[in-house]
Order: sequence, then structure tokens, then C-alpha cells
Amino acid sequence: MKVQELNFDGIERVPMARFTEKAYLDYSMYVILDRALPHIGDGLKPVQRRIVYAMSDLGLSAGSKPKKAARTVGDVLGKFHPHGDSACYEAMVHMAQPFSYRYPIVDGHGNWGSQDDPKSFAAMRYTEARLTAYARILLAELGQGTVDWVANFDGTLKEPSLLPAALPNLLLNGTSGIAVGMSTDVPPHNIREVATALIRLLDRPKTTLPQLMRHIDGPDFPTGGELVSSRGDIEQIYRTGSGTLRLRGTYEIENGEVVITQLPHQTSGAKVLEQIAAQMRAKKLPMMEDLRDESDHECPTRLVLTPRSSRVDIDTLMSHLFATTDLERTVRVNCNVIGVDGRPRVYGLKALLEEWLAFRVATVRRRLEHRLDRVTTRLHVLDGLLIAYLNIDEVIRIIREEDKPKPVLMDRYKLTDAQAESILDLKLRHLAKLEEMKLSGERTDLLAEQADLEATLQSKAKLNELIKRELTELAETHGDERRTAIVDRQPAQAMAESELVTSDPVTVILSERGWARAAKGHDIDAEALAYRSGDRFLAASTGRSNQLAVFVDSTGRAYSLAAHTLPSARGQGEPLSGHVNPPDGASFCTVLIGAPQDRWIVASSAGYGFVVKLEDLYSRNKAGKAVLRVPQGHTVVSAAPVGDGARWIGAVSSDGRLLAFAIEELPELSKGKGNRILGLPSNADANLAAVCAFGERQRLRIMSGQRWMTLKHKDLERYHGQRGRRGMALPRGWRKVGRLAAE
Repeated sequence: MKVQELNFDGIERVPMARFTEKAYLDYSMYVILDRALPHIGDGLKPVQRRIVYAMSDLGLSAGSKPKKAARTVGDVLGKFHPHGDSACYEAMVHMAQPFSYRYPIVDGHGNWGSQDDPKSFAAMRYTEARLTAYARILLAELGQGTVDWVANFDGTLKEPSLLPAALPNLLLNGTSGIAVGMSTDVPPHNIREVATALIRLLDRPKTTLPQLMRHIDGPDFPTGGELVSSRGDIEQIYRTGSGTLRLRGTYEIENGEVVITQLPHQTSGAKVLEQIAAQMRAKKLPMMEDLRDESDHECPTRLVLTPRSSRVDIDTLMSHLFATTDLERTVRVNCNVIGVDGRPRVYGLKALLEEWLAFRVATVRRRLEHRLDRVTTRLHVLDGLLIAYLNIDEVIRIIREEDKPKPVLMDRYKLTDAQAESILDLKLRHLAKLEEMKLSGERTDLLAEQADLEATLQSKAKLNELIKRELTELAETHGDERRTAIVDRQPAQAMAESELVTSDPVTVILSERGWARAAKGHDIDAEALAYRSGDRFLAASTGRSNQLAVFVDSTGRAYSLAAHTLPSARGQGEPLSGHVNPPDGASFCTVLIGAPQDRWIVASSAGYGFVVKLEDLYSRNKAGKAVLRVPQGHTVVSAAPVGDGARWIGAVSSDGRLLAFAIEELPELSKGKGNRILGLPSNADANLAAVCAFGERQRLRIMSGQRWMTLKHKDLERYHGQRGRRGMALPRGWRKVGRLAAE
């Protein structure tokens, strides 16, 4: 062995890199093996194992009177686990919560937390606890030579290195933990399903994973719910030992109301209600009227949702809530546990069951061997006692007369030390004839048991049959029905934002300086609203609150904003430049709103334009999309809606010339410069001022400043012409036209 170099102070000198590496590795292995990861044998972490053993040592069985939790925690810390009391108590609480453990190990009395807040448990000085009947699965064989015993932290006591679990508690209750560089997340399962799968493996070791899944459908969580992952996904997780599962709550319809009766594992009902309420406050659930929590001790989960009317599609509503709240959540699976060899690794389902069966076979074999040793020892003692009974008078004489009767007895009757000692320990009342008969009967029974034990230990088939019989009995005693239904459902789909907004009539108003707002209703006098100093009304359009409003700037780019996101008309609005990014120097010229299939006329002041569907103007980008190509030096005029009965287009120039032509003459495009709408002189400073679409029975209103006049269909005949013509001049005094409107 190499001797470490010592300096003059007698202190060992070690390079920093080597010291830190060793210290970190030691710490990592300690956390992995002694803190965070469970053992495949009993499915417990060290602190959980010590809590269970300490409670057993205190006599806190399922039939005993419970004691203060502080008593248990004190024993655990003082004897086996010198760590923080709060962490130890929290581990104890976790094993007592029926919504955390599929099969609780601790029977808690008092406040041990709730599903809404698992950490709301009372202090340990107030609560009491004892072990559940299920805990016997872990402890029943503890004193039968089944496990190794190790010294506790100070070497004064012994504690079991493992508990001899008669069922794979790791799979039944699951576990989670975070170590250094690794973690574990094992979901819980159903006792009956796991027991039948183990029996299948004992009978047919070459059973495949799909065959095992005929017995184990999937994880079974304590709070129920639905496992909506596909069969293929579950099989892949069982094959690799890792993946994610999708859990969903369950609901029923009662008197037109939605009643949520089960939640995904580790989901708080209060949090779900908060999430739904937040959407209702944000007006993103217009189909919901009310919600309330009717949960109590008899019904731990009962969340009631009241739709606004009977016409609400419940399936669509719940699909949206599954997608946007914790009513559906993913559960991580990572079966990383410590194996029988003491090394951590990730196990698939079959490998985990096989490894546990190897542990169980070894445990049962040790139990039988321990019992066989006890039986053999007892038979040896009985043989000596029967020899004494056959020679009782001589034995009594030797004991009375000899100074050291033990060696004399051993020499006279060829007895061993143990046999001679048992003879000397006999009481006088055990010398009766009846006692001799009892000993003979006991010897006969023990010989039969010895033969049975030896036969079982020598036969693999008999040993497997014993394990199968015990698994079946335990499954019948502790088993229950599956709680988590496995259903293959479509992925939850959140409703589109437009579907979640109430369809109310609104008027979208645009000012000359690009400030926008939305007023409720269609009977709004937009020009009479208050505007910022130096600003005034430019354009307005009527539609619904669940529709997109389209703004077009002076360069011909279109921008889309949801109408319900615009500020209320009670104020003066907000600048559009805060929502979109128009080019430098551009100004907003018009606003359009309506159904996606609605048609509009868009035109430039150069006299060109086209008919376009509103959906062709929608844009997801803040920079908008180029729609209308505007010649240099010109801008965009106010867009005009094309109603279902529109047959004519009216166009007026800035010098007061009006042209009316058939709407069929203007093509429908999605973008571009368009066709000439109105002829404009090339040498005059005249522009297209306004356009309007109207029907045969409609009149055309011409607005000039604060004045307006109406032209009937008969009056418009003199202005009829082909598209692109110059048009006819309006009467004097009406040639400065601001807008056109159909009425």
C-alpha cells in the first residue's frame, strides 16, 4: 500500500481535484443509495423503511391503539435516521395520504393534508398514527431470517437492510425522487393485476410483454381518473421503463350541469377551479355561467360547472378545459430504482417483475431455511427429552447425586450439550406422563413439517407453487377494483380564440392619427365621440366582437387585430402602432370588420382598386401583409363593404365627378394594384375621394362636410357609365365630397 506524504504538521496532503472528485462521488452515491431512490425489493427509500420498522418496533400494528406521530418521528431520528424532523414527518405523512399512496402504509388520525393541499397537514404533536393492515405485507416475515440486519448510525442497534415484502410494493404504490444526476418516477398499479402477472411469469418465464399486459392494463392511480394514453404508448413505456402518460379527470352530467368527480393524480381541485375562473374573468369562457366546489368527506372531489344554456356543447367545452387546465396533465415515468445487486438502473415492466420475483424467491427460500433450522433444532432437543423420559429415574438420580450432572448425562446417554441443557431445564411438573405424550405428538408434527420443508426447498416447482399460493391469498385479502379507467380518447383540443369570445355587436373606430377603439353596438355616432387634441374621426366599421378587425395603412399593407382586444370607446383608444409595426412614415387610412367571406372594395387615391374577400386581408404578423399596391404620391381611400344585394359601385373624385358602374366590371382579387375604377386627368390635381357599393333599391348618400344629399336610383342614371370613365360632375356646391354611403 502506498503511504501518503505527510508534511511537518502531520496533515495529509491531497490534490484539490482528487479530493473534490472523491467527496462529490461519495456524496452522490450516498444520495442515490441512502436517500432518494427506492430498492426494488420493498419499494421503499431508507427513511420510509425506517419509519415503518420503527412503528412496528413500537407495536403500532393495525389492531393497536395509535400513538402520537411525534413519538414515531422521535424514535426514527434517535435510533435510525439522524436527519431533520420535518423531512421525516413529511415522508410519514406521504405514506398516510390515500390520495398519494394507492395502498397507504400508515393509518393517520387527525389532519394529514388534503388533495387540494397535500402539505396542509397538522404538526406531528397533534396527529396520531399506526400501521395499516397492508403494512403486514412488508413486515410479516421480518423475524424469520429473511433479511440481513445492519448496525444503525451509532452502532448501538440493529436495523433491517430491507423489508421482506411479500408483494412488489414498488409497483403497487409507486414512488418519486430526485438524486444526483438521476431521478425516479414509478406510477402505482393494482394489486390483483400485478399478482396475476407475477403468477403468469412463475408459470411461464418466457412470457412476452404483450402477454403480461393482458394482466396489467396500465398504472392505477389512487385518485382514479382516466388514463387516455394509447395502448401503444403504454406498451412502449413498459418496454423502455420511461416516457409520459396522459391523465384526465372524469365528469358526469347532472341536471344539465357538469360534475367533475375524479381528478388526475396530484391535481388540486381548488387550482382547477381557479384556472377556470381566470378564463371566465378574462371573458374567454362565454359558455360558462357559474362554478362551485361541493367536495366533502363523503365526496372528496365534486366540482360543479354550470353552462350558460342547454345549447352549449358539453363535449367541446370539456375538451377545451382538458387542454387549458389541470383537468388533463402528463405524468412522467422513469423506473430508475436500485436493483437486487445494489446498483441503480432503469427497468422495463418485465425486467422489474423478474427482478422482484428473484428477490421474492430468495426471501422465501431464506424463510424456509430459517424455519427448517428451527425445526431441526427443536427435533434434536425433543430427541434428548424423550431419552430422559424413557430413563427418568436414572436421570433424576444423576441430577441429585452428581456434582456436575451435565457431562455425566452427556456421557451416559450420548447427548449433546443442547440436549443435556434442555433436560436440566425441565420443571418437575413437566415430568408427568401427559407431557411425554405431548412431546411425542410435537415430534411427529415437526418431522412431517421438516419433510415438507426439505421437499419444498429441493423442488423449484413446489417453491414456485408456494409463492403463487401466497400471492393469490394476499391479492384476495388486500386487492380491490381498478380505479383508473384506461380509455383511448382523442387529444384535447382548445377552442379557437374567436369561439371563446362573445359575439356582441361592435363598432370599430379609427382616428386620423391612428388611434383605434371599439364601441358596443352598431348605433354609434362615431364622429360625435371625444378625440385627442388635434385628432378627429377618420373611419368606422361595424361587426361582431369575435371577429378580426383589419386596418389598412397608406402603403397598402393590411393588419389584423381581434376586435375584443381593442380598448373600449369609453376612452380615447390606443395607438395602433403599439400593436403592429407599419413602415416608417405610413399612416392608417381605413378599417374593415366582418365575416371572413364578406367582400370589400379597396382602392387607392390613384383611382385603382378591386373587390377582395376579408379573409384575404388577414395577417398574423405584426408587420402586416402587402395587399394593395399604391402608386407613389398616392394613398388608400376608405374601404367600402359589398353587401349581398350590391349591384353598383359609386366612385367620386376630389374634383366632384361621380361615376356609377356595374359591380361585375370590377374584378375580385386577393392583392395587387387592381383595375382602374375612375378616370382621372393626368395634368390635374385630382384623386379618387371615395367609393361605395349599393343595390338597385338603395340610395346613394353624398356627404360634403356637415351637409349631405341623397340620390335615388333614377337620379343616378345620368352618372352611369363604364368602369374607368371620367364620370359626370356633381351639382355646384356638392363637389367637395368626403364620403359616400348606401342607404
